[in-house]
Amino acid sequence: MKYLVLASLLFNLAAAQVWAADTNVGSSRLLRPLSLAEALDLALQQNSAIHKSAADLEATYGVVTQTRAIALPRVTVSGSYSANQETVTDRFKTAGTNASFADAFDFANQRWSTDIRIVQSIYEGGRISSALHSARLTREQALANHQTVISDTLRDVRVAYYFALLTQQQLLVQEASVQLLQQELDETTKRFQAGTVPRFNVLRAEVEVANARPRVIRASNALRIAKDNLANLVGENIPQGTDELALILTDKLEAAPYEVQLTPAIAQALAGRTELAALRLSERLRADQIKNAKSGYKPSVQLFAGYGTRSSQFNSDLTAELHGWEAGAQMSWNVFDGFLTQGRIQEAEALRRRSEAEIEDAMRRVELEVRTAYTTFINAREVLLSQNKVQESAEESLRLASARAGAGAGTQLDVLTAQTALTDARTTEVLAKYEYAVAKARLERAIGQPITVGTNSSVGPSAR
Repeated sequence: MKYLVLASLLFNLAAAQVWAADTNVGSSRLLRPLSLAEALDLALQQNSAIHKSAADLEATYGVVTQTRAIALPRVTVSGSYSANQETVTDRFKTAGTNASFADAFDFANQRWSTDIRIVQSIYEGGRISSALHSARLTREQALANHQTVISDTLRDVRVAYYFALLTQQQLLVQEASVQLLQQELDETTKRFQAGTVPRFNVLRAEVEVANARPRVIRASNALRIAKDNLANLVGENIPQGTDELALILTDKLEAAPYEVQLTPAIAQALAGRTELAALRLSERLRADQIKNAKSGYKPSVQLFAGYGTRSSQFNSDLTAELHGWEAGAQMSWNVFDGFLTQGRIQEAEALRRRSEAEIEDAMRRVELEVRTAYTTFINAREVLLSQNKVQESAEESLRLASARAGAGAGTQLDVLTAQTALTDARTTEVLAKYEYAVAKARLERAIGQPITVGTNSSVGPSAR
């Protein structure tokens, strides 16, 4: 899994560079039909939250490299040069003479030296093995956190896409309602002109049409906002000067069957949620920090080898040099550090206990999230099942009411009531499909079920 995430990260970064190079091309993507699978692909490439998470992941890899540095040898190159005034050179008299040591050996007032040395730590009280282990855990934790951001973003894109579909269908329902009411107004006007109905019926039909038009306006505004929100989530720039985004959504709100059991779902969530995986890795990192802190009680041993060159101390000629290999071992041991190590151990142990508490709390929250999402999904499924054939019944009721009114056996109130019932049935059915799709998306996220980009199991086959 971590290699797939790394490949996805590299692909996302490359795609982001291409997208940033020409924003006009990115904006034109909104002018073409967009499926849910394509929206998810765009979000993986362009969503700002995923980009920021990828940058955090890259920064963490820098931390990993720093953590492993203690186990690798260090190569240092040093050099120095100094020049002293002759008057500051201390001269020692030789026994029984007035000649000085500097006169005898012609002390030079200039010095230089160069050294190259390789230093390898061979014992750090457990810090070496702890650093290597911590580096691996840190890398895995960063991948888990990045995967969490990706999963949350894809869920949000799915919900936003479904909401755009909902507002689109609601607009169609309200427009159909206005069309039906307008047809009723036209028929009533003809009958009034023929003298078969009173003026009151015409006025009532006009009021119904007038009351329905604001619902169309509100539905249109809701669709415009939903499309803008979806464009923002997938990381697309809305073309400048565009009042309304002409985004065509190709999918439909279709309720595909989905079976899930609560107990296995909770078990899957507790085992597979990336948030919990990150916290468990954090707890293991805290354990390594305890080991690292205890190394302060132990010595540090390094081996070194190098090659040095320096000027002669007893020759004023700077080209007269001494050079050769050097090797050895060095050890340091803080016998007493003012209780610094003890304080670090106390801190590390307390942080580990905190990590254990965070894991327990997170597991309870994940279980609660799964239970809530499961209950919401079951409720949405039951509501959706209860709406089967309701729209067909409402359409038949309207047809019968219109036929009875045309034959003089029914009233205008019966027709208006049937039209209202049909509009409510259509609205309820669309809303039930939306709630089912959203509940399914949230339940899959709560369980920790991965989303396969390029397929769509929550909406109809038109998404493929």
